[in-house]
Amino acid sequence: MSDAATMDALSLDALEAVRIDGYPDRPTLVFLHEGLGSVSAWRDFPTLLTSATGCRGFVYSRFGYGSSPPAARPRPLSFMHDEALLLPALLRREGIEDAVLIGHSDGASIALLHAAAHHRGVRGLILEAPHVFVEDICVEAIARIREQYVKDPLLKLKLSRHHRDVDNAFLGWADAWLDPEFRRWSIESCLPDVRASILAIQGTDDEYGTLRQIDHIAAEVDGPSEKLVLHGCGHAPHRDQPGRVLEAMAAFVARVSRPG
Repeated sequence: MSDAATMDALSLDALEAVRIDGYPDRPTLVFLHEGLGSVSAWRDFPTLLTSATGCRGFVYSRFGYGSSPPAARPRPLSFMHDEALLLPALLRREGIEDAVLIGHSDGASIALLHAAAHHRGVRGLILEAPHVFVEDICVEAIARIREQYVKDPLLKLKLSRHHRDVDNAFLGWADAWLDPEFRRWSIESCLPDVRASILAIQGTDDEYGTLRQIDHIAAEVDGPSEKLVLHGCGHAPHRDQPGRVLEAMAAFVARVSRPG
């Protein structure tokens, strides 16, 4: 189990986090970033979505990302499961008992793992470019960007805008995904235990995954699900097509926020 999963409640104070005000009678939107994400990497999207829905928001950087403390390397291949184990303590600490989880890429996988184990307190899941199993296209893309990271100092400089310890963030993520043992990673077995409503969003030009991911989620989860397929869209729908994504997410949040 990773250091993140075994951290006590006091260590959660060290995580970089932003809280956004909203109406207390609505669920809190909890933003779970991608494998190279952080609080700042979301840019202004959390503010836009909370403004559109009237909900409160909670955005944080996981250990090893943003301005949060570093994570141990090499990162264990169970790192997404371990982060899902940490999430309940973090939500309790924040007093969040009614949430919509908004996960991007690795963050979407963490959201699914949490929702499979915790049926109460999760109104819905918004999953952008989720991973439920490993595809060749993803491994190949990560191998290319890791090679670029070694050769091109500009990539490290670009990432330094969002991460205090860039090597910890990038190499921790890339080397875990590129470990040959990780090819067997899957969270397919947890999907039948997911009962929360789901909006799954996938771009057709995503270099890290295909429509097979959201198709599999829709076929296997126990709760209601809907898919939004965006043509000409890459791995970050909220950045590539912000207007369309904001509209779809706000409508979904409104539906799952209705009493009863």
